[in-house]
Amino acid sequence: MSLSRQRCFSSGRDSVRSARDFVHDVLAEWDVPDRRDDVRLCVSELATNAVLHGAQSGREFSVRLSVEGLLLRLEVRDGGGGRPEVRSPDTDQCSGRGLRLACEVADDFGVTEHAVGKTVWLAFKIASAPAWLRSRA
Repeated sequence: MSLSRQRCFSSGRDSVRSARDFVHDVLAEWDVPDRRDDVRLCVSELATNAVLHGAQSGREFSVRLSVEGLLLRLEVRDGGGGRPEVRSPDTDQCSGRGLRLACEVADDFGVTEHAVGKTVWLAFKIASAPAWLRSRA
């Protein structure tokens, strides 16, 4: 069995905070205490990238959380082209570290390309499945 929750957000900068709050609320509802800060940090990065580089003006991006067994997956889908790359910027560069940081915090990373847009995902190993899932197993 698995759990899944998804929400769409506008492409405005305030949406990053809303996406972070969404993730926090869902993880609290699911009673997933471990990795909560890691996932919130990573959704901030992925949502920011969606707003700045992926979601065209006036378009939305979506955030999806799912848990299957001991694996929590965070996905951010936008309608933009291109494939995000983990970079190694020079020390004097002011940007380009966020995706690297997210990949270091998460246990797995990938990009799924679609006919229009892409989904950037991160996976996190968690200590125990949410109680709701354990009671159904």
